[in-house]
Amino acid sequence: MNPMPELTPLLKQLRLSGILDSIEARNRQAIEARLAYPEFLALLIQDEIARREQKKFSLRIRRAGFRSQKTVEQFDFDFNPGINRALIQELATGRFIQEPANILIAGPCGTGKSHLAQALGHCAVRQGHDVLFSTQTQLLGSLQAARAMGTYERRFQALIRTPLLIIDDLGLKPLRSPQDEDLHDLIAERHERAATLVTSNLDFTEWDKAFPNRLLGAATIDRLRHNAYQLILDGKSYRSPKPGPPGTKTERKKQ
Repeated sequence: MNPMPELTPLLKQLRLSGILDSIEARNRQAIEARLAYPEFLALLIQDEIARREQKKFSLRIRRAGFRSQKTVEQFDFDFNPGINRALIQELATGRFIQEPANILIAGPCGTGKSHLAQALGHCAVRQGHDVLFSTQTQLLGSLQAARAMGTYERRFQALIRTPLLIIDDLGLKPLRSPQDEDLHDLIAERHERAATLVTSNLDFTEWDKAFPNRLLGAATIDRLRHNAYQLILDGKSYRSPKPGPPGTKTERKKQ
């Protein structure tokens, strides 16, 4: 007698319907290997746990909002040998999230800041942490939209609770009021409570210049820098144009 018709509604009622995907294969394995009933049951439970973990991982990846699936393994350390590879590998362990400590990444365009930020975020997701990746413009725009809809406090509290918040391209566009106040309040509330990763094309000494209110900017950057890991990505740009075929000349732009 095939027990599957009877098992199906019972497993669904127990919210274990994922077992249905592997039970036939595991049953054949158990018969061939002459597994004991507890061993067979253990295999089914392991399959269900793996399925649920994969589902959680996929959900965290989707919620993180990464632009692309960049990973540390894909990062070309040899392209710019001056990059602190040891520090990046340490940060990839995710221990900075437990501290919690911030990560500040500065460098010219094209040196891999966004790639590295997303890669560290991807590591954090694999380790079971909730992550949110957003540009400065997107982040503050979402808060402005929430204020207009009367959901500002709920959105703000959700951002405070996020274990790893990644703010890409700080200072790329000038802040305006109340954007600078929103950013300051967010960083102040997350200070020593949750990890924040920030990237910028500006040198560290110039970050406060992104704020129209320099006093507010100094207070915000001071909190970001406190006990933070700092990385400078300098050198060639990954976005350099590819060379043309042999014998071709590159047209020089008129000055």
